[in-house]
Amino acid sequence: MEAKAQAKTVRISSRKVQLVIDLIRGKDVSEALAILQHTPKAAAPVVEKVLKSAVANAEHNYSMDTEALYIKEAYVGEGPTFKRIRPRAQGSATQILKRTSHTTIVVAEKE
Repeated sequence: MEAKAQAKTVRISSRKVQLVIDLIRGKDVSEALAILQHTPKAAAPVVEKVLKSAVANAEHNYSMDTEALYIKEAYVGEGPTFKRIRPRAQGSATQILKRTSHTTIVVAEKE
């Protein structure tokens, strides 16, 4: 039995979220939450929110024991990219890419 949670179109690039996801993959939920609370990255609160949602889904929807949960899968994908224009010299323009990401965390009970 497993439960999952997703955060879609979060306004942070997937490369930055991937650094935080790699820290917690395969860990116990309590250990992962402690790591996330002490990680000084911008993506840490986003990943923490998704993890808490996955734990709540496991407890509420599947009646799992929250003490026995671990992170079975954690991955991040690229979301839609917002394209903006910045004026440059001599009437030209440069494109600015504002990247987004989709974060997914799957938790399961230890056997």
